[in-house]
Amino acid sequence: MLHGPVMLDLIGDELRAEDRELLMHPATGGVILFSRNHSSPQQLYRLVQEIHKLRSPRLLIAVDQEGGRVQRFREGFTQLPPAANISLRFDTDLRSGKLAARELGWLMASELRAFGIDFSFAPVLDLNLGLSSVIGDRAFAETPEKVGQLAGAWMLGAREAGMVSVGKHFPGHGGVVADSHLALPVDERGLDALLAGDLRPFARLIDNGLEGIMPAHVIYVACDGRPAGFSRFWLHEVLRGKLAFQGVIFSDDLSMAAAEQAGCYADRARAALEAGCDMVLVCNNPDGAHEVLEELKDYHDPVAKTRMVRLHGRKARDMDKLREDPRWHNAVELAARLHEEVSLPLDLDDPGV
Repeated sequence: MLHGPVMLDLIGDELRAEDRELLMHPATGGVILFSRNHSSPQQLYRLVQEIHKLRSPRLLIAVDQEGGRVQRFREGFTQLPPAANISLRFDTDLRSGKLAARELGWLMASELRAFGIDFSFAPVLDLNLGLSSVIGDRAFAETPEKVGQLAGAWMLGAREAGMVSVGKHFPGHGGVVADSHLALPVDERGLDALLAGDLRPFARLIDNGLEGIMPAHVIYVACDGRPAGFSRFWLHEVLRGKLAFQGVIFSDDLSMAAAEQAGCYADRARAALEAGCDMVLVCNNPDGAHEVLEELKDYHDPVAKTRMVRLHGRKARDMDKLREDPRWHNAVELAARLHEEVSLPLDLDDPGV
């Protein structure tokens, strides 16, 4: 059974009969895990193994493990600093900042792969323009050049650990004040301004093999009247066309307030897929998940299925072996030093996304 177009979440820290039924549905292609699904390292490992055994090829398993405010797994994992701390600490030494970003990307990915998790929805490629509090220090920096170089190094480190990267939030969430979890943000900038700024990190990482992208639930009103994740202009003309992106496009969570303009859950899922998404996320709403699965029970996109198979994690060592590696010890020490810049926790248990 190949991957379906839907990524779902789980209620608790073990698989219930209802969960198994949903995960075996032909429209299901992946699982996104949250803090509520992790009570201990041993429990998490068992849960992931149970999910792996359900289907062949395995369901994709993802998490938001950016670091800082958005890090779902903490016990048994290194506490990662927010991305902004890298550029703050190495403000005048970009070379050292890139080395740090590479090691933190490797550290994040190595620890997740030790538990069998395929990828994190990261890195954040938005610019910190001083407007968006929901982005803030999740962004590496305020300029496209710095974001592109630091995020590119982070992606390289993750790849060295056997993990793909999913950049977000295309074409850039940093230019709006509103939080798309709670409202529908509108960005009034035109395409030329976005191409000259926010889109440059995406273009840079795409040129270097970025495997996945998540569009923003933001309307760029001078370009199209629909949010980017429901817009053929953004996903086909710009992302697939102008930027020549060949990887997987994930919708942002269809349960977010900014997605409501697309209609009921079934309509949201259809609109996202018709716009160009390969996989849609439905989180924190079991009724919505059931509605989407029923709507897409006969959905078939062979090109999307081929893209999704490439997202499975590669080489992995268990945590005992990983802790024997001097690179791991050095990266943990680096993370601790960079974490001295304190950030407040983000009280959102959805894709962070």
